[in-house]
Amino acid sequence: MGTDPLGRDVASRVLAGAQVSIPSVLVIVVSALIVGVTLGAVAGYLGGPVDNMLMRVTDVFLAFPALVLALAITGALGPDLTTAMLAVSVVWWPWYARLIRGQVLSLKHEPYVEAARSLGCSDGRVLGRHILPNAVAPVAVQATLDMGAALVTTASLGYIGMGAQPPSAEWGAMLSQARSFFLNAWWLTAFPGLAIFLTVLIFNAVGDLVRATLSR
Repeated sequence: MGTDPLGRDVASRVLAGAQVSIPSVLVIVVSALIVGVTLGAVAGYLGGPVDNMLMRVTDVFLAFPALVLALAITGALGPDLTTAMLAVSVVWWPWYARLIRGQVLSLKHEPYVEAARSLGCSDGRVLGRHILPNAVAPVAVQATLDMGAALVTTASLGYIGMGAQPPSAEWGAMLSQARSFFLNAWWLTAFPGLAIFLTVLIFNAVGDLVRATLSR
């Protein structure tokens, strides 16, 4: 794969970048899931003023394009990989909140849920033991499909200088450092870009597999 202008091996940096980019995607999706599922489940189960308040907050986040809001957050907190991960997590959780809320609304009046209430189960037990296990399948599918999009968003922030900073081997940052040499050293952009492409392809394939498995 050649070397970069500083003599560093591109193949080694692409492999090292996988240790940065892929864990950051997992952290982003898991963080967004925790926040989104918690708020969406509470909103859907309690309803009323709590639901209205939480969903209006969710609407505020959904009103902005994800990348624009992530840029605003990283611009305010300073460019860094940790800041970029936080920013993408902040803009990602509303989708899960909306999705899990709809699932909870459709399940909370099912006979087995009413039976659990009639036996004296607390709201927390009903929600955690009887509703959420039956509501997470669509969220799990969406999360696996979103990993590719989270990787592209994180790499985009790195590419424009708002994510991981040099000398990090994060793939977006590698593309940013290589754009000045695009015409003379094509491999500097080709191989990090190919790594992003293949990783997103794998994430999407896993998402399709999870969806096919859970729909049986």
